[in-house]
Parts: sequence; C-alpha cells; structure tokens
Amino acid sequence: MFDFPFNWVPYKLTTKGGQIQCYWLNTYGEPFTEPFFDETILKCKGLDARYAAISSVSDVKMVTGWANQVSAVEPTAIIFHVSRCGSTLVSQLLATLSENIVLAEVPFFDDVLRLPYKYPEFDQPAITKLFTDAVKYYGQKRTGKEHSLFIKTDSWHLFFYKQLRELYPTIPFIIMYRKPDEVFNSHRKQPGMQAVNGLIEPQLFGFDANEVANMHPNDYLVAVIESYFKQCLEIAVADSQCLLLNYNEGPMQIIEKIAAFTKTELTPQDILKMTERSRYHSKRQGEVFSEVNNHQTHFKLDKAIELYNLLEEKRKTATL
Repeated sequence: MFDFPFNWVPYKLTTKGGQIQCYWLNTYGEPFTEPFFDETILKCKGLDARYAAISSVSDVKMVTGWANQVSAVEPTAIIFHVSRCGSTLVSQLLATLSENIVLAEVPFFDDVLRLPYKYPEFDQPAITKLFTDAVKYYGQKRTGKEHSLFIKTDSWHLFFYKQLRELYPTIPFIIMYRKPDEVFNSHRKQPGMQAVNGLIEPQLFGFDANEVANMHPNDYLVAVIESYFKQCLEIAVADSQCLLLNYNEGPMQIIEKIAAFTKTELTPQDILKMTERSRYHSKRQGEVFSEVNNHQTHFKLDKAIELYNLLEEKRKTATL
C-alpha cells in the first residue's frame, strides 16, 4: 500500500469502463475559505500550472485504503439549510478563524450521497464507509491548530438527514431557514440547481418523476420549497440535538447561538473579526452587503408558509 499523499483530497467521482474512479486534488495546504468548495477546487487547480493538464486518478477503493493514515478533526457540527437563507455567510464567518475547518457544499460529498441514484448496485454500507472516510481527508490537520470542523451541506442533503444522523449520532445538527416567499423570490432571480427540474433526482424530494416532468418552473420551485420545510419540521420534532436558526435573527446572533450550541469558545477578537466580515456580501467578499426586499409572493406558497410558521413556533419554544 502506498503512503497517503498529504494535503490531497478526493474531489470527483466518474465512471470509466463500468468502474467508478476517483479524481484527487492537491490542496497545497491552502485553507478552505471560499464561499463554495467548487471555488476552492478551481483555486487549487491553478496553483501549479505544471500539473494542470495531469489528472490524478485512482480506483474508488483507494479512498478507503488511505483513510486510516489521515490525522483529522472530528466534525463539530453539520449545517443543513433550505438555501438562500444566510448559510453561506455563516460558513464564511466561521472560516475567518484559522482553527476552524469549514467545508461549504463539497461536491465530493454530494457525489457520494447520491451514488444510489446513479449506481444502484453500490450498497449502503459501502457508501457510509466512503462518506466518513472522505470527511477525514477534508478534515486533515494541516497546521496542527485546527480543532473544529463545520460541514455545510447542499440544501437537498436535508433528505439524507437520517443517514447522516446514523453516521454522527452525537454531533450537533443545525438547520437554517428563511421565509418561503423570500427563498422563492431569490431562486426566481437566480435559480439554484434544486430549482431546475431534472438537475437533482426528483425522487430525492419525494416527487414522482413523471408527475413533475412537465411542471411549470415556478410550480416545481414551490414544491421543492414545501418539501424542504416539511423535512425541516420533521427533523426538528424528532431530533433533540438540532438547533433551528432563522435568517431574520441576523448573522452575528446566529453565530453566537451556534457557538453556544457546539460549545465553541469565541474571543472578543473573534467576534470583531466576524462582525467585520458580516458587513460584506457572502459570495462577493469585497462588496458591502445591501439587501433588496422583493415583496412579490407566489400564491401557491400557502402550504410552505404554514410549515414555516410551525417551524417558527418550534424554534421560539426551544429558546424559552
């Protein structure tokens, strides 16, 4: 067995000749501070032009083969969200501290979790092992100062809640959300993957593929948002280790609640650093954030709003 190459992570799964292959990325010890991990991948690929055209590929079994050689930070919390609800800014605030490793929507995690939809023969125990091993690579101790690992999921990973809770039965889960009409309007302005019918397997949302195939984009988006809030409420009712956070609480109050919930100590200097970062756009770090309120509401959001109100009752009761 070869020794594990330090600073490398598995970043993409593909199929060749009927076999699943894993592509590896040299991170060169760079901190993961970009708003989304696909941006980190592009940054790392550009760090050494000599190897830009060379692909480092292995059998997927190598992910498990090397995992025991990795010294990694255990997950501190997993952050779920309904999208467009401040989770990107929160992950950016957490990433301002060098002792935190923040993994924001890692494509490889999504590849692994959605394997059953693409390769039905890939059994669940193998997926479980592949996911936990992948987390080890991304949580590598590169400087020795790291002691916290925050994983921000893709929004549709809400539907992998049970699977992830079985993997991590004791760590805090955080659910971030926002008023359904605000989420809807944000996606109408700039649609995310989950807002476009067919980009994510409809079965994941509990949809019949044939029934939603010809839905109007707005109706499909409403159905997705409704499914998100239904899942959030079910998790909140079932899981006592779950913290509900509403976008309208504000980024710094949210950070303070996450710190208390995860028993993470923040110094006054940490708070100052995060407060300064919170003034800027979550995805465009040099741009001062200015919120534009769009009060247009889609009439079919009634059910989602009803679920949102129930979730709010649950959140407020928990804080009393």
